[in-house]
Amino acid sequence: YGNLAPTGSVAKISGKEGLSFTGRARVFESEEEGMTAILSGAIEAGDVIVIRREGPKGGPGMREMLGPTSAVMGRGLGDKVALITDGRFSGGSRGFVVGHITPEAFEGGPIGLLEEGDTIMINAEKNEIFTDADLDARRSKWVQPKARYTRGVLAKYAKLVTSASEGAVTDK
Repeated sequence: YGNLAPTGSVAKISGKEGLSFTGRARVFESEEEGMTAILSGAIEAGDVIVIRREGPKGGPGMREMLGPTSAVMGRGLGDKVALITDGRFSGGSRGFVVGHITPEAFEGGPIGLLEEGDTIMINAEKNEIFTDADLDARRSKWVQPKARYTRGVLAKYAKLVTSASEGAVTDK
């Protein structure tokens, strides 16, 4: 909850990482963009990696972020950065990760309004994820991104699928 996940999210935080994290947003529009930044050394201690447009509609299909979380661990940043996404993560993911953020970026969710350098605060004890950025001012300028697929089964799926907070189902 909080102003970045008003309808919910899922955090996988064991406590080893700490119960809160505050850092600067590093914003990526896909898993691939995020991976490139992590592997190139562009991510530093104190960063919050934001991988958006990977939710049920934006992905489409709610892609798993095991690659980015593994790359973070491999670079020795597991206890020094956080990762938030409207995508999902697996049981193998480690580190300070928050996924399933709803509403998703593709639908105008607050995660889609974040900009590079925004401060993000994650508080696991209060189950909240916040930014101090003026999201209301940004919302008035937001334009829905083009769909990644306009034909075929993935386009049909993206049109039918519900929010992750409603189960990401197509038969509702």
